[in-house]
Amino acid sequence: MSAMDVDHHRVDVYLEDALNNAPPTLRPFFQRFRTLYDQKRWHQLTLAVNEFLADSDSGPFQVDLFNRFVRDFEGKINQLRLAEMGVKVCRQIEDPQKTLGLLTSLLVRINVETSPEAHILLLSTLAKVKLLFGDLEGTKADVDKCEQVLDSLDSVEGGVNAAFYRVAADYYAAKVEYGPYYKNSLLYLACINPETDLDAAERLSRAHDLAIAALLGDTIYNFGELLMHPILDSLNGSEYEWIRDLLFVFNSGNIGKFEVFATQFNREPILAVNHTFLRQKICLMALIETVFQRKGRADKERPIGFQTIAEETRLPQDEVEHLVMKALSLKLIRGTLDQVSEQAHISWVQPRVLGRDQIEQLAVRLNDWTERLGRVETFVASQDLFAGVTA
Repeated sequence: MSAMDVDHHRVDVYLEDALNNAPPTLRPFFQRFRTLYDQKRWHQLTLAVNEFLADSDSGPFQVDLFNRFVRDFEGKINQLRLAEMGVKVCRQIEDPQKTLGLLTSLLVRINVETSPEAHILLLSTLAKVKLLFGDLEGTKADVDKCEQVLDSLDSVEGGVNAAFYRVAADYYAAKVEYGPYYKNSLLYLACINPETDLDAAERLSRAHDLAIAALLGDTIYNFGELLMHPILDSLNGSEYEWIRDLLFVFNSGNIGKFEVFATQFNREPILAVNHTFLRQKICLMALIETVFQRKGRADKERPIGFQTIAEETRLPQDEVEHLVMKALSLKLIRGTLDQVSEQAHISWVQPRVLGRDQIEQLAVRLNDWTERLGRVETFVASQDLFAGVTA
């Protein structure tokens, strides 16, 4: 008997056994598997297996199906679809070591050169399992390998990107690194539909963690992408709604409102612990707002005095210079300091998303600009520019 005949016999034995032990609702699947396998219709067989894996009654049979049936023809089907099957099946395994074993074995059988997306998906899933184990070092190693492969590709399926960005975000959350978490979590959300791919509890948790990361990230001073993202609406009506409101307070640089919200920081202990940092951050945001408000006005070219900044940020005047230097170093503004005259010459401010009040103020300034332009146009029109010119 040839090796092919042995494999076919092994598949026949498995399918016969499955037909005898499966509940009536699943038996048509195994009958269809036999027909498609005999006909070597691998694409249709892939679709049928995925349909089976999506059936709520198939859980107890999935691992056996994957190991004893799919394994026989895995080289004949799309390798990314194969990897997706492996990821689904491993959710049925309670023993973490066996989960790692299945994923690792499958990863070895997939060629990274010819099937890079399948490799990334499996490696990302392995990283997720290791993270659940608390193996941060192993997780980081797998995340780094995934990133190297991703960087070499021009395009990747959304589900593959989502798997990578999710585990990367979860890793940085475990490491309490707010900036990388914020970036990878937003990229993860860009790869999925939060309304359909996440349940209400997951949306609330993700929105909460993103808001905290935005507030505590020492490199995050532009909340625009988060403020516009529907995920933030998950906080409405929840116990964390005040944190959403706090984000908008920071975006507007409103120190008065910040001080009101600061009385609630005990509701979120991590904010209370970082009160000093948050106070410095709101001062930087207030400085940005002060500069922004001057742009477009008639006095935009005039320097801003330290006293004005002190009043807007509610800081002692002798701390203003350090604040401006901090803003310059973070590239939130561009300009120069005149320490002798205690003035700041600001030529540029970091673009950001405007709130309703800020948009209304911008509209007023645009109207003012239009009126001044109209007056100039009227003045020019009233002048006889050709007076005294002879033909």
